Amino acid sequence: MNSSDLWQRIEAFNQGRDTQRLTMKYQAMGKDSFAFLRGTNHLFYEDWPQNSSLNDVPLAWICGDLHLENFGSYRGDNRLTYFDVNDFDEAVLAPCTWDLTRFLCSVLVAAKNVGIEENLVIALCQNFLSNYSRELRECKPRWIERSIADGMIRDLLKNLKHRSYSDLLNEWTVKQDGKRLLKIDNRKAIEASPAEQQHIRSLIARFAETQPNPEFFSVHDVAKRIAGLGSLGLERYVVLINDSKHYYLLDVKYQPGSALVSYVSAPQPIWRNESERVVKLQQRSQAIAPAFLASIQDGNRSFFIKELMPSQDRLRLKNWNGKFRQLEQAVNSMAHLVAWMHVRSGGWQGSATADQWQAFGSRNDWQNAVLEYALNYSCQVQADWLKFKSANVPVVS
Repeated sequence: MNSSDLWQRIEAFNQGRDTQRLTMKYQAMGKDSFAFLRGTNHLFYEDWPQNSSLNDVPLAWICGDLHLENFGSYRGDNRLTYFDVNDFDEAVLAPCTWDLTRFLCSVLVAAKNVGIEENLVIALCQNFLSNYSRELRECKPRWIERSIADGMIRDLLKNLKHRSYSDLLNEWTVKQDGKRLLKIDNRKAIEASPAEQQHIRSLIARFAETQPNPEFFSVHDVAKRIAGLGSLGLERYVVLINDSKHYYLLDVKYQPGSALVSYVSAPQPIWRNESERVVKLQQRSQAIAPAFLASIQDGNRSFFIKELMPSQDRLRLKNWNGKFRQLEQAVNSMAHLVAWMHVRSGGWQGSATADQWQAFGSRNDWQNAVLEYALNYSCQVQADWLKFKSANVPVVS
């Protein structure tokens, strides 16, 4: 595939996105191959072999875009902080190996960027598969919170312990005439047009009418949000609300549908809308869901909503600081979380049952194939990124 063909595939997928944020996405993807991998989930599944033996495995409610930085911390609706898979935009019913190979591919690509020796990375991947299989055999979903975390995850949650809601508000807002407004810094937030602001205000107002305390969702300010990479350019807003006593922040994000649907042969449920799919699968997959997680209908479109919290953060490989043992602990914990996610959501609408998960975890005939595919595709990612980087990254107009 030449650079022109690659660009056509990427531009076709991103067609119709907000031009300012799409330019940011392309610029970020040009920086390194891991960012490129994050921004091109669709390429991974466009290239996935339909006749592979890796498809002949139990069906799971997969994340659909499982990579190192789609794990992170968040505060649950019980106000406790957890570490878990935290992105379900692409979630569908599909072979469990789709999650596993994409995750291992991300480990291989990211590790190369930070200079980890190949033999250590392969051992890291093998340990991931071993830990995933063991947790399937146990078939007892658990969770990770501050008191039981170790390594890089423990450090992340420990640092978040001292981050307050006041800190979050100061990060996102400025005070003017004694009132708070969202900070337009073109780094995390961009000014929303009057029409966009009015649209989101009316959307939140309709949502508030369905809640026990509608006054809580009184909208004070709206801005377009810059966050993530794969979804950058889709409609996304940060909303400042005020219940007359306190300010809170909401994340409101448009859901266009999973990029994986065209490649999945398993029948999918008929959801009321795409944000319902994301919300329901996140609620099934996590031990505790984030606060205010909900779906909002908007004509023939939909948005999901959740609260922004001071305890939200991602685990970034660049922070491993040469401490391989800590990195190994983090990847092993991620293996546990993936297995728990698959088991926890098992038995729902066609996904594998507990008996099937235990049987699959006892097999040893699929792990090498998963790792081999991940190794080969990580080379493909590197080659595609070099083509992308060598081309002039366009400014979208």
